[in-house]
Amino acid sequence: MASYKTKLNLYLKANSKIFDREKVSLQDNSDGNGVFIASWNYDGLAKPSDSQIASYETAGNTEETARAVLNKRASEYKELKEQLDLLYHDMVADKGDKTGEWFKHIKAVKDANPKE
Repeated sequence: MASYKTKLNLYLKANSKIFDREKVSLQDNSDGNGVFIASWNYDGLAKPSDSQIASYETAGNTEETARAVLNKRASEYKELKEQLDLLYHDMVADKGDKTGEWFKHIKAVKDANPKE
């Protein structure tokens, strides 16, 4: 289930706005009713209804899954200085193509963590 904040971010993006803590605050009273909008101060955009937020469930799940994959990939990629060193050695060895060590490393991480 997508988080309320993810769904709210998608609603804002669909309406050409971005999440701004000075314009919206979320609250959870720990009463079992979940997160809700405690204050809303976006000019020209009405506060979304619960059903409007709920309509972003599928898109929110997709967004969170993609974000998790990208975060996993980021943790598995070698540090940038190591990647640059791999690229340098690939260039010296005339392997600036799919046979180079840098490409093999990146491909292995992407293959192990597909977006779909």
